[in-house]
Formats: sequence, C-alpha cells, structure tokens
Amino acid sequence: MSKNLKKRIATSIGLIFLLFGMFFSNFILAYFIIIMGSISAIEYLNINSIIFKRKKLLKYFFNFLFLVFLFYFCLLFILLSTYNHYKIFIFIILLICIFSDIGGFIIGKIFKGKKLIKISPKKTVSGAIGSLLFSSTLSLIIFYYLTEELSYRALILGLITSIACQLGDLFFSLIKRKSFLKDTGNFLPGHGGILDRVDSILLGLPIGFLALILFY
Repeated sequence: MSKNLKKRIATSIGLIFLLFGMFFSNFILAYFIIIMGSISAIEYLNINSIIFKRKKLLKYFFNFLFLVFLFYFCLLFILLSTYNHYKIFIFIILLICIFSDIGGFIIGKIFKGKKLIKISPKKTVSGAIGSLLFSSTLSLIIFYYLTEELSYRALILGLITSIACQLGDLFFSLIKRKSFLKDTGNFLPGHGGILDRVDSILLGLPIGFLALILFY
C-alpha cells in the first residue's frame, strides 16, 4: 500500500467521524461549515488569480459570484440544520453525493474504458455510470427504509443528485486544468484541498435537496 493511499484512507476515516459529529452536534456542524467554507473560498480565489491573471474584471466578477454562492450555501446549510427534519433531508442528500463519488471511483477503477470528457482525463464513462448506480441504489434503499415502498421518485432523486455532483466535479476539474493545478490545495493529506473533496457536493447538495422537497 502506497504512502499516499494510507494518507487518503486515514483522512477519509477522519472525515467520516467528522460527518457523524456534524450530524449529532449543530455546534460542530456550524464550526466546520464555516472553516470549510473559508478555506474553499481561499482556494477558489487562488485558482482564479492564476486563470484571470491579466483579466482583473473577469476575476472579480467570478470571485463575486462564487463567494455569494458559497456564502448562501453555508448559511442555508447551518440554518436549515437547526430543524431536525430538514437536517435529516440534508444528510440524506449528502450521503447520496458521497456514494456518487464512491461509485465513480470504484467502478471507474475496475472497468476503466472510454474517457468521459477531455476536461478531466481521469473521468470515464464507466465511472459516470457507476456514480449513477451507487447514488440511485442508495436513494432507493434509504427511502424504502423510511417509507416501506420502492418508489420511482427515489430513483429519479438519486439520478438527479448524481448528475449534479458530476457536473460540479467537472466544473472544478475545468478550472484546475485551466490553472494547471493538480489539486486546489493541500489541506487534506492524500486528498488535496477542501474544494477537491466538496466540489461535487457544492452543486449536488442544493439541487438534490430541491429535488427532494419537490418530490416528497
């Protein structure tokens, strides 16, 4: 087992414990959302300063858009989590997002095959399908447990969330490619920056949450 893989596994275990802590304690949730949001903002600003080095107006414009989006993302995450039913909804979608990433990684590694898009050479068609399968399967299991019925709405919810996650992932892959950076930072050993871990969640969570509210 490589040293980097050991770091990646250790960091992943730490993030799982953090996730549990955030679910059971709103103080921990708010604290780490603020910390993660701040670091994500810094990482994005650093990337944009490279991409738009000679185009300051564009840099300020995209910085403003991202900071406003990130501010409301973090604010709504914290505020909605003060209501138990919304908190459960949020963490259901969060788990679906995580399974989308896991499915893409595992199936992509096993089957490899045709590349999905030039923006991100590591992304494959098999990985994209794996993301859809893992997220939709988890969604079906969760809502079967909650409602005791297999619903097409749960399947669609999983698919929508996974597609949003993959689009978010591709967006940040694009800006990393344009800035010639492998990772957005080095805050998480073996994983890179905070944005490298939450890139899919930033789009998948709000879209998945809206879909959940509409469907259920």
